[in-house]
Amino acid sequence: MTEFVQVSTATPERQQAVELAKGAVQGRLAAGSQIIGPVGSVFWHLGEFGEGEEWRLLVTTTSERYPELEKYLLENHPWDNPELLAVPIANGAPRCLQWIKDSVAPET
Repeated sequence: MTEFVQVSTATPERQQAVELAKGAVQGRLAAGSQIIGPVGSVFWHLGEFGEGEEWRLLVTTTSERYPELEKYLLENHPWDNPELLAVPIANGAPRCLQWIKDSVAPET
């Protein structure tokens, strides 16, 4: 796994995504977050085909901080079983990657 990841999930309401983002960043689990939406979604859920609108949440963190971020998101997400994915960041501007690392470093 690479040193940095971008994590995505979605919520049914914008304010829920905002609250998840704020908690992750204020808790130093993520360097930053973007909220996109509403976005259209097509999916399988509980064996049934569905479609709807969601708010996409993207957060950046380090692989080292990902387990804590995952725990936070799962504990605070409005859905019982949300889609939660981490995609490796293969490359990035050095100053941006350093910003991610510095932002999620636990305070001493």
